[in-house]
Amino acid sequence: MASSRKYVPTKKRIKFLPKGVKNLPDSAGVYIMKSKQGNVFYIGKALSLRKRVRSYFSNRSHLRIDKLIENVADIDYIECDTQEQALILEAALIKELKPKYNIALRDSKTYPYIEITNEEFARVFISRPKVKSRNILFGPYPVTKTLKSALEMLRKIFPYRSCKTMPKTACLFFDLKLCPAPCEGRIFFSEYKVNIESICKVLKGERRKLARGLRAKMKRLASKKNFESAAKTRDKLRALENLYKGKPREHQIMSLKRILNLSTIPLVIEAIDISSLGRYDSVGSVVVFRDGVPDKSSYRRFLIKEVKAKDDYAKIAEVVRRRYVRLIKEKKKIPDLIIVDGGLGHVTRSAKELRLLDLSVKIIGIAKRNEEVWFPGVVSSKRNIKNPLCISKDNPCLHLIQRIRDEAHRFAHSYQLVRRRKRILK
Repeated sequence: MASSRKYVPTKKRIKFLPKGVKNLPDSAGVYIMKSKQGNVFYIGKALSLRKRVRSYFSNRSHLRIDKLIENVADIDYIECDTQEQALILEAALIKELKPKYNIALRDSKTYPYIEITNEEFARVFISRPKVKSRNILFGPYPVTKTLKSALEMLRKIFPYRSCKTMPKTACLFFDLKLCPAPCEGRIFFSEYKVNIESICKVLKGERRKLARGLRAKMKRLASKKNFESAAKTRDKLRALENLYKGKPREHQIMSLKRILNLSTIPLVIEAIDISSLGRYDSVGSVVVFRDGVPDKSSYRRFLIKEVKAKDDYAKIAEVVRRRYVRLIKEKKKIPDLIIVDGGLGHVTRSAKELRLLDLSVKIIGIAKRNEEVWFPGVVSSKRNIKNPLCISKDNPCLHLIQRIRDEAHRFAHSYQLVRRRKRILK
């Protein structure tokens, strides 16, 4: 016989807050709880990330909550523009990552589902089904109002009909571009079916598969010079990507933390580049990005003084040494991540300078040829080196690395041109 003893929540509050909590913003988004091993075991959404996550540690009223937070070592997040966007992103991430503690409310008939009818021109709507049917169901979802708004966002990308019976003429939804009016024969069945299949992929968490299909379709249409249809497909792809991006900068930063296996969120990133023109006017640049945005007031230019030979490794080492000696001396914040323009040799030599300064900051290099990411390694005649990290070309964190690298290159090149003009005028 099961015990009837009531669970009494502990009076003690948790003794620590995971390191990710203090960085959470007071805005909508998705939070991702991780164990010490880095495994994702719970994903949730919130109107206020900070308030929602802090509530776990200040209001322990459930055995399930106690068990959950005992495992929390770190928390990542993706900030979103709206709670509807957070709902869709949360559902997709749960489907992809299958966290241990995300138990869907499968047994409850009070929660709403998204239902898609088994018709030629399928109808999409929100329901609370009481009996089994041949229709496709997705859910359940906890909040009806948010679900309606989220479904409206999907409908703007992939229009569908929602009427109970097919009318004879197009309604207001056609004028609003939310329904393709199959009632008037304005869309072929095959094209309508693609819209429904796309919605199903979103709800199943197959966003990457859907995006790949849209890219392939866009290229195929463009190769056939069907530019109007290619443009429409491109717009769908962009809208889909925006749906999952959260606020793009935050998403890029969180992706960067995960892919580079950083211990902290890289809120401050600096990039270093060298620009040379023969034996004249070798210069270096340091650019600073805070929260994914350029902080131009913190940019610095360097005239290479110590190295006269054609030795890019030595030149970049000089800039690294002078830059971080200055920051240490002035007791200013050391960046969370340093990017150097170059491959293994550049990043290894730069890392050596950081070690001599007793700095443990993470440093990477990005080589222009194949856009691969290099970590400090050991260069020898036996080529005992680490392999580079090849990040997918469509990954947002690679775009962030490239943007910061390109800004460092632009800033160094502009300074080099200034020096060149002065020399010519003399």
